[in-house]
Amino acid sequence: MNRDDNPFAGASGGYSTNVQYGGAPGGNGAAAGNAEIKDVTTASFSADVLQESRRQPVLVDFWAPWCGPCKQLAPVLEKVVGASAGRVKLVKMNIDDHPAVAGQLGIQSIPAVIAFKNGQAVDGFMGAVPESQIRDFIDRVAGKGPGPQAAEILTAATQARETGDLQTAVNLYETVLAEQPDNPEALGGLADLLLEAGDRAGAEEVLASVPEDKKDAPQVAAVRTKFALADQAAALGDPAEFERRLAADPDDHQARFDLAMIQNALGKRTEAADNLLTIVKQDRSWNDDGARAQLLKFFEAWGMMDEVTLATRRKLSSLLFS
Repeated sequence: MNRDDNPFAGASGGYSTNVQYGGAPGGNGAAAGNAEIKDVTTASFSADVLQESRRQPVLVDFWAPWCGPCKQLAPVLEKVVGASAGRVKLVKMNIDDHPAVAGQLGIQSIPAVIAFKNGQAVDGFMGAVPESQIRDFIDRVAGKGPGPQAAEILTAATQARETGDLQTAVNLYETVLAEQPDNPEALGGLADLLLEAGDRAGAEEVLASVPEDKKDAPQVAAVRTKFALADQAAALGDPAEFERRLAADPDDHQARFDLAMIQNALGKRTEAADNLLTIVKQDRSWNDDGARAQLLKFFEAWGMMDEVTLATRRKLSSLLFS
């Protein structure tokens, strides 16, 4: 595939390819001589990733030769993994040569780094993020230091949220912040809970305490995106108006798009996603591929490993590859 028809490219249609880094120009393969970093294929994925992750966390870097940000991320990612004292392994998968796994995971933007533990995808990030953020990511999936790990507490907080025990989740986030006041996952999680509870001022106060070098962390960026989406939805008005327009004209893509924005703000994520998918299916060129671009913003707000994100990514992949 080329950059023009590759759905993994951003909304702009592709990345520049003039960035070079270590080794042979234009390459992104495993660093020579580094036993912790290797290339992986579709055939070797089960052994090199799923089985190996039962022994230690494995990071999979999904990249392509035409992707400029992939080339920016690679040397920084390899450096941090190399300095992790063997706490994680890194493998690289070229999605042009091996698209199946990325398609199954619903990955639509690269670079994407997914962490696997015990045979399961547990966390991830997209884009050429800063070195400090990669270190935080590895600490989160592999843990650091003796005693109770922040990653374990954060996992428990996520589980508490999923079961509806929001107070326990708040307490767990605050436990992490008592020891690590700049932990972006705990700050983002706490702000997200406050926002969901209707305390936007409290959520904004929490975000204001995020250190400058961690403001682009995925958990923090996701809450900021939710703020922006909520503001957009609030400005649109009554969803009944858009429902009436769609009843009169099912091809009114603007009405369907605006209704999706409101549905997302009301917590109806599946309905919002389905409306945007309908636009992509009927007319991907509408508003310069605006429906797909908006879905990517939803994914950022919902989280890469969120169930609705994963389900919608799979549906989107089916549409784009059909």
